[in-house]
Amino acid sequence: MYNNILVPVDLNEKGFCDKAVAQAVWLAKQSGSQLHLITVVPGIHLSMVASYFPKDAAHKMKADTSVQLQQFAQAHVDTDIECHTYVAEGRPYTTIIEYAEQHNIDLIVMPSHKRSTVNKVVLGSVASKVVEHSPVHVLVLKPTP
Repeated sequence: MYNNILVPVDLNEKGFCDKAVAQAVWLAKQSGSQLHLITVVPGIHLSMVASYFPKDAAHKMKADTSVQLQQFAQAHVDTDIECHTYVAEGRPYTTIIEYAEQHNIDLIVMPSHKRSTVNKVVLGSVASKVVEHSPVHVLVLKPTP
């Protein structure tokens, strides 16, 4: 059914994405898929932003985030599933879609934040943008009340 499943992971809200990872793990077991976990960090390498940080800040932030994502994967993904972790910089929804295209992802599994209608209009929603622009199927898990 699926060969490669992608799950965007927000390490700032680990409890929130746990259910998406659990669902993806179940799907991966059912179809013998590889699992890909991605975390997108802000692009502090941009010249205007970078001037406010030490030169090695972006590299250190990505390295620290990579360790956190690997630890998250070890805690939430069964060892019998091939799991890849990746930390990227940029805009979350475009980075998720680019990763999906570059790695032959068949399915994206992601949680949807529980936001009011006003927040969706003002802030936008990564999940809704991924659904709108993704070239592959997207399974969006709503938060439980």
